Amino acid sequence: MENAAGFTKSSTPFWMRPPDATFAALASGAQGLTADEAAARLAADGPNTDRPVRRISPAVAIARRVLEPLILLLLFAAAVSAAMGDATSAGIIAAIIVGSIALDAIQEGRAARTADALKQSVALTAEVRRDGRFIDIPTADIVAGDVFRVRVGDVVPADALILDVSSFTADEAALTGEPYPVEKHPGIIASRAPAEATNALFRGSIVQTGEATALAVATGGKTLFGAVASVLAEDAAPSPFQRDLRALGLVVARAAGVLSVAVLAVNLLFGRPLIDSLMFAVALAVGLTPELLPMITTVTLSRGAVRMARQRVIVRRLTAIHDLGAMTVLCTDKTGTLTSAEIVLAGSLDARGADDPHIAMLAGLCAALAGDRGAMDGALAAAAPQAAEGWTAQGRIGFNYELRRGSVLAAREGERLLICKGAPEAILAVCDRQRDGSGAIMLDDAARDAIAARLRGLAAQGLRAVAVATKPCAAQVDTLEPGDDSDLIFEGVCTFADPPKASAAAALKRLAAAGVRVKILSGDDPLVVARVAGLVGLTETAVLAGPDLEMLNDDALAARVQGVDLYGRLTPDQKVRVVRALQARGETVGFLGDGVNDAPGIRTADVGLSVDGATGVARAAADMILLAPDLNVVADGVGEGRRTFANILKYVRMGSSSNFGNMLSMAMASLFLPFLPLLATQILLNNLLYDLSEIGIPFDTVDPSDLGRPQRWSMRGIVRYAGIMGPLSSIFDFMTFVVLLDGFHVAAPEFRTGWFLESIATQILVVFLIRTRGAPWRTPPDRWLLVSALCALVVALALPFTLAGRWFGFAAPGAGVLLGMGGITAGYLLAAQWVKRVAAGGH
Repeated sequence: MENAAGFTKSSTPFWMRPPDATFAALASGAQGLTADEAAARLAADGPNTDRPVRRISPAVAIARRVLEPLILLLLFAAAVSAAMGDATSAGIIAAIIVGSIALDAIQEGRAARTADALKQSVALTAEVRRDGRFIDIPTADIVAGDVFRVRVGDVVPADALILDVSSFTADEAALTGEPYPVEKHPGIIASRAPAEATNALFRGSIVQTGEATALAVATGGKTLFGAVASVLAEDAAPSPFQRDLRALGLVVARAAGVLSVAVLAVNLLFGRPLIDSLMFAVALAVGLTPELLPMITTVTLSRGAVRMARQRVIVRRLTAIHDLGAMTVLCTDKTGTLTSAEIVLAGSLDARGADDPHIAMLAGLCAALAGDRGAMDGALAAAAPQAAEGWTAQGRIGFNYELRRGSVLAAREGERLLICKGAPEAILAVCDRQRDGSGAIMLDDAARDAIAARLRGLAAQGLRAVAVATKPCAAQVDTLEPGDDSDLIFEGVCTFADPPKASAAAALKRLAAAGVRVKILSGDDPLVVARVAGLVGLTETAVLAGPDLEMLNDDALAARVQGVDLYGRLTPDQKVRVVRALQARGETVGFLGDGVNDAPGIRTADVGLSVDGATGVARAAADMILLAPDLNVVADGVGEGRRTFANILKYVRMGSSSNFGNMLSMAMASLFLPFLPLLATQILLNNLLYDLSEIGIPFDTVDPSDLGRPQRWSMRGIVRYAGIMGPLSSIFDFMTFVVLLDGFHVAAPEFRTGWFLESIATQILVVFLIRTRGAPWRTPPDRWLLVSALCALVVALALPFTLAGRWFGFAAPGAGVLLGMGGITAGYLLAAQWVKRVAAGGH
């Protein structure tokens, strides 16, 4: 049997094979299967359903989060805090862990909702020939080799080869992106592209007109639709944000482990008490831990989600906000995203190619009197609403999908006019003259060649054409008979298009300015893709078609995707291959789509986007849903994602550099001081107050430069920042040691108090400097950051003068000590403002 309906490089798709060969391969015939044969195949191949989504229990979801490096480190920090009697710190850390895990556990139900939406998109019953007669059976019981029948409104139950049709068209827009109904008929097709397989039916498409009898070739997961389902059933890969957070946890855990073990060894070597040395080393490890990172992350992302909701974006996965800001490539479908997904009249041309609105009036009159209700007929009605005014229909020859034309006899005040419209080649076949002003001239070979060339030019522009011909009739004629639609006068053609949205070009410029490259991944004709790209301002003209892409292996495709922005005639699995090829090149990929054919790409991308009017499958697969199908909304979301990430990065930079600097200072001080530079409880208190000072970060403003390019965490950049700013603070800590010991000759309690004040003041106040790349007054901080930071600083400065301060082991410092610590703090802030640009580097 075929894999994914024959979409493999090693086999020929079933629509390219002679019907006899397909019958032989399936051991079937025009009469279908017997009930016994079908039962045996059903037992062997399984039901015509999709692989169910593997349900993840809440316990498994929680276990996955608990085992992440950062969460394990925080659990260790909470346990140490509790063991040291710091119940407040332990409680705060535990609450942060519980809240973070609960948020992720809620998101685990997305896969199940995706599967439910998918099941609602396919047929439930089907009419199948068994034992020589048609019977209704559950769709799940169809097997390869069955012969089934579908009619208007039916959902096609399997991928199948057409055996017989009667005026049959199918809507495959959700599967291929093609907005026009597709005419189907028996035969052999030379193209490997499913969108060009006019002799095949695909599971999930909808019958628009007529009926068809077809041979089921692929069922369940082997169908084009099943390939979509199999991708959605897979576990989603960790997002870029989740991978970066995990990497940060590992970096912090390694640094904490190395530092604490080294300090413990040195203290034991110096003969200090084992318990005190162990508690000090463990406190250092805890001091390096960014306890509030999960809370800062959650609050910042939640605030970003609220802001994005105001911009008409519903966020279904919070971490996708960061991923949207990190996006470097946006893959988008064409229909419904760049275009309006509405067929409109693009123009009407006379027999010589000149603009002539009268042609649209004739076509609209024919459509109105014949009662045609197709997409292009609707466009004619909208463009020429008064076309039928005063006219009546005296006779009709309904549209014949084999002849590809239809006619009407229009009457008005004694005038009789036969109007015929249809495919240009079908209309030209029954014309012997062409309109020339108010008269008609012979339609010779030269004129036919000129019209054919003109039609090829229209097709190259991605335009669909409907031709119109007329013939005056005698006043007494009041009926139409087969054969009357001959010897006609060729009037001209009407052209139709799915026009680009008015906002698309401007939105693409915004995305390009923000460093986001846009690629069009469409199931539509490559000519149409190229035309739409040109209309929206994309200068790329080369289009990689699905059949050509199928010939490339993964390495070759990864090399091609960097230079190709336009793709046509793609199947859903080919869209996934393009996304994965881009990811393999290090790109952060977003995917915007609205059809079933887009769902695998949406799911595979780093950030999946869909629109409110999309199919249920596409919405369920998405991380974000746009309430307005407009790329400007995406551009707004990119800015919000970068704003959110910038604030998270502020905490990571400040926390890592401050914690590393303080812990380095304490580790070094413990080597030559006769006492511990800070007690374990004082270390934890310092860490807690500093973290509380940062809770206003999610609300902070950001530099405009942070919004102008894709944002990703760089572990090397974070280590570089901490490696420069941390030791800088340690230099001023050593100055503090010298001033306290040699200048004021303080005892251990006063030393710890003085250094605690200098340490907490520098940590909190430097926030206002390193939160921005430039001068701090050019990008003022948000009031909530001001309040949280200054309140924490006031508490820290007042603490040594309270009873609580004595409980923590502090002693009230003298005025000289306070002035000395103030001077050192001011010096550090000046140095930090100068050094911060070097520390930030290119990040």
